[in-house]
Amino acid sequence: MCAAKGAPAGAGRQVILDSALRNMNQRGYHGTSMRDIARDADMTVASIYHHFKSKQEILQDIMTRALHDAIAMTRGALLRAGGAPGDQLQAVVRAWIMFHTTRQSDALVGATELRSLDYEGRRLVVALRDEQESVFRDIIDRGVEDGAFTTALPRDAARAIIHMGQSVCTWWRPDGPLKPEELADRYADLALAMVQPADNR
Repeated sequence: MCAAKGAPAGAGRQVILDSALRNMNQRGYHGTSMRDIARDADMTVASIYHHFKSKQEILQDIMTRALHDAIAMTRGALLRAGGAPGDQLQAVVRAWIMFHTTRQSDALVGATELRSLDYEGRRLVVALRDEQESVFRDIIDRGVEDGAFTTALPRDAARAIIHMGQSVCTWWRPDGPLKPEELADRYADLALAMVQPADNR
């Protein structure tokens, strides 16, 4: 479908991004052409260039928007979780899993297309990934300092938890046996076990 004539410019951009997401999930970034994106967006290639300078800019927009949204979800969960490191970690992991299930298409492109970014795009995305990692890392570091967590490998635990959650977008299916909320609860428990809470020592 195409944005209606006279619709806001943002509506046209979203139609293009939706088409690009579908195509990149099916064909990958390099297998997707601007013609593919234009066809599924029901517009001409020339029309796309009114909104984006290049296919590279579309990819960067998809990945940076997704990361901004993921950061907002995890930081929001952290703010609502209270002061206990264990509760904070589980809340952030639940939000992380919810993002990778409810925003699966965005997450899958983000997980597989870092290699396709140019230097500037990669710099932006890596900076956002580092910001996201710091949400997990800071919780775990505080938990270790407070004695709530006993892991001797806090940095490794943070990275393992992040990658464990990211992998969900590659295999979870809406018609599968687990709803996003159920999977989020499971992974929250796994993440807490990974940092070795003091109560279970």
